Amino acid sequence: MPTPRRAWTIWGVGVSAYIVAVMHRTTFGVAGLDAAGRFDVSASVLASFVVLQLVVYAGLQIPIGVLLDRVGGRRLVIAGALLMAAGQAVLAVAASVPLAATGRVLVGMGDALTFVSVLRIVSAWFPPGRVPVMTQLTGLVGQSGQVLSAVPFVAVLHAYGWSAAFGSAAATGVLVCVLAAAALRDTPSTRAQPVAGGDMRHVGADLVTAWRHPGTRLGLWTHFTTQFSGTVFALMWGFPFLVSGEGVSEAGAGALLTLTVVAGVVAGPVIGVMVQRHPLRRSWLVLGIVFANAAAWTAVLLLPGRAPGWLLVLLVLSMALSGPGSMIGFDFARTFNPPNRLGTATGIVNVGGFVASLLTILAIGLVLDARSGGASATAYELGDFRVAMCVQYVMWTIGLIGILRSRRLARRRMAETGVVVPPLRDVIAARRRRRRP
Repeated sequence: MPTPRRAWTIWGVGVSAYIVAVMHRTTFGVAGLDAAGRFDVSASVLASFVVLQLVVYAGLQIPIGVLLDRVGGRRLVIAGALLMAAGQAVLAVAASVPLAATGRVLVGMGDALTFVSVLRIVSAWFPPGRVPVMTQLTGLVGQSGQVLSAVPFVAVLHAYGWSAAFGSAAATGVLVCVLAAAALRDTPSTRAQPVAGGDMRHVGADLVTAWRHPGTRLGLWTHFTTQFSGTVFALMWGFPFLVSGEGVSEAGAGALLTLTVVAGVVAGPVIGVMVQRHPLRRSWLVLGIVFANAAAWTAVLLLPGRAPGWLLVLLVLSMALSGPGSMIGFDFARTFNPPNRLGTATGIVNVGGFVASLLTILAIGLVLDARSGGASATAYELGDFRVAMCVQYVMWTIGLIGILRSRRLARRRMAETGVVVPPLRDVIAARRRRRRP
């Protein structure tokens, strides 16, 4: 068993890599208005930059999961840091749409390599009983990368310009690469070994087996339904919605995005403990998080006029639950799959939220263009955003159908192996009986 100090050191290096990856992922979103002016593009074209990044990210998840089972996470984290640094360097000098798109592709590739690799390393260094909490901590602490993009990155962008801001972001990628190469290790053993065998003939079988298990699909739909609203807000449309739609200052919008991260860091460990103590009730927690997201957006969108500050705070607090909620999807993958295909199952789950996010980002951009006739992204009004943000309800509906169906199948599979999930009403009644004197 690894010493606690060593395990925490490894976790610190891994989560640092993820923090920087999230910063790279969200820099274009907070620079959205500046990008619209620099490249003179409409909202749908502007959204296509982020959509392209997410297409690359989602498309690589399953191949990376398979690769992760065979080569380990350390090499992939190093490669990811280098790719993201290269992508940000390209963006720093880009003056045309094709070159900027190339930069976002490189960022998407590097980002795709990072998170699932860090999760694999965490699962190897910590006892199984602590993995749910550590997964939440990894995801939520990693989201502090949004703070780096919303505060210091924006400050450099406005003080020194586009090239200096994206060039400094590229430098952080190089720093992470050096740190990971020096300190990160796949497993506590002296020499890291891949979990799965190297025979690629088994890759297809592992992929099919992981997908066919309803627990893996439950993880995918959990990730799909919980993650996209917060990701869309942080990655692309939150900053323009707050500034151009709700009339919030750029500093105020940055503060609200930062609040999302801080609240998520607080909520993540609590949700992790709940998942650890009540593993048979994880899906109910997921449904509650989805309801909180939808309810907060409904209140903001139905209110006549601009939303008051307290309601916008409530909105971002509800979206702070998106990240922790999506982490439950990875816990489904971990508990329903053996170690030899954990990377593959994790990759499948990670596709869900980012497919939902890229579809929502693109759809919002198309609706905004249709409402305004293709005007600049800085010209949209609150009414335009209200209509466009309703796209989220379509994605929530699709995701909820997937969750409920895959949950039913997963419970049936569990019953076949002797594990029966009692109805929630029976659990509540039993607890009440125990509390009576």
